[in-house]
Parts: sequence; structure tokens; C-alpha cells
Amino acid sequence: MRNPFSPLYLAALVVLASILLALIQIEIISLIFDKMGLSPEQAMLLLLASLFGSLINLPVTTIKAEHPEIEIKVNITHSLLRIHMPPFTGKTIIAVNVGGCLVPLVFSASLIHRFPLGAWEVLIAITTASIICYLTSRPIPGIGIGMMPLTAPIFAAIIAITIGGEHAAPLAYITGTLGVIIGADLMRMKDISRLGTPIASIGGAGTFDGIFLTGIVAVLLT
Repeated sequence: MRNPFSPLYLAALVVLASILLALIQIEIISLIFDKMGLSPEQAMLLLLASLFGSLINLPVTTIKAEHPEIEIKVNITHSLLRIHMPPFTGKTIIAVNVGGCLVPLVFSASLIHRFPLGAWEVLIAITTASIICYLTSRPIPGIGIGMMPLTAPIFAAIIAITIGGEHAAPLAYITGTLGVIIGADLMRMKDISRLGTPIASIGGAGTFDGIFLTGIVAVLLT
């Protein structure tokens, strides 16, 4: 849950989008998303919606927050999104990130509708992934909630292969994305008021990495 933005971020998105377009032309990304019933054009639309949607945070509410007791210097150079935080004023804005939360939720709902996935299988997979993401994420004073980017896709792939059968690919995407949103964001809401962060974005930079990579890596591993 972090609010991303830097002057170079938009340029980075354009470069990354160009690379993704090139990959689709040689059918690498399209091969991955073909497992989820998407055409190359639909796959590109999903990726671009996730990337550019990550720039948009929709404020939901504001809560009172404490100054962190201990400030931790965090190396954020390995995050896909660079962090720029406004000054902390004693309150935290709770927001929803479009690319890191709304887009994955809508696409996951679409996959559940289009594929004959058992309700219990989906529930067990999401619950397991959420617990793993909760346990492997951590509150970062002054920043928000962070987690290792590859945690969600690797465990999502393992869970999906174990119980998903021939529909492991769509289940991997659903499991990973919802696992991050629920486990690393929603289940961590109780920690937010103690972190002293001005903005806590559900699906934002700290967990966006995990959500975005899940859409590619988890499916690739199935």
C-alpha cells in the first residue's frame, strides 16, 4: 500500500509498454495469456490498463494515524514503481489503485465467469494465497505495506497446479492477484494507522509489483 509517482515513471511505462508490444509480436506474452483465453490484443489491453491504471489512486476515506515510533530507511530501487510521498500530517488517506486493484478484480471475475472453476477450489486457493501473502508482507513505517514481488506468483502457481487441473492458468492469476489484495492489503489494514504514511493505496506500489508480476509469472509457471 504505497502511493507511486515520479517524473520518470510515465517514460518508464512507455518504454515498458513498447517492450511488451514487441514481445506480443513474437508471441511470447500472447502465448502466456492464450492459456486464459485472451487474444494478443486483449492481453495488451489488460497489461496497459494495469500499468497506466497504477498511476491512478481513488481516495475512499481518511483515518487518523500515528507518527511511526521507528523510521526505517527502505531501498526502493528494486520496486517497479518509484515512491514519492507527500508530507505526513497525522492522517492517512485510504485509496484504491486502479491498475493494482480494480483491473485485477474485474479480470479475475471475468475468468471465474468464463472458466468452469469449482467454487471450493477458488475459495481454498484464494484463502491459502491470502494467508501466505499476509505472513510474507510487512508494515514499513512511513511507507505502508511491502512484500517481495515474486512471492505471490510462485505460490499462486504452486497452488493452482496442485488443485486447478486443466484450468491451472486462470486459477493462478485469480489466486495470486486476489491473494495479494486480500492478504497484503486488506488483512493489513489494522497496521496502517500505526505506520505514519500519508497515503495507503490498496494495490499500490508495494503490492502492485506482486499483483502485476502475478499476472505474467504465475500463468507462465503453470
